[in-house]
Amino acid sequence: MQALFQIEMNPDHSTEAIDLFCKHFRVSKNVKPFFLRLVEGVKEFQQEIDSLIERFSENWKLSRMSRVDRNVLRIAVYELLYCNDIPPKVSINEAVDIGKRFGTEDSGAFINGIIDGVRISLEKENRLHSNKSLDQVMTSTT
Repeated sequence: MQALFQIEMNPDHSTEAIDLFCKHFRVSKNVKPFFLRLVEGVKEFQQEIDSLIERFSENWKLSRMSRVDRNVLRIAVYELLYCNDIPPKVSINEAVDIGKRFGTEDSGAFINGIIDGVRISLEKENRLHSNKSLDQVMTSTT
């Protein structure tokens, strides 16, 4: 979430900028592949992710949301769409917990409402975890 927040503030998300972020925040070697998967995945599919968030955020445009809420939502929606190895409940619970910790008093409920709406819709449309992961997309293009 912090990396996406930083990218919004400074759109340089080159390999060097991401590496500098990892060094500064001491992202461990064990966590770095998952970290990169989330950051790169959210950036790759941001248009689709943002459309879903706006669709389920009644009377809220993304630009009006706090950066914390917006980026927590982006990660959770990415996980719902592309991370078959993460159960939807885990994605939702983590998003709500992070929102409560780093957002406002209302962030947890706000995030939960939007993410649950996205999850229900994706289940009805048979799209929950149905998209190719970034790894699969990158592997199929090489």
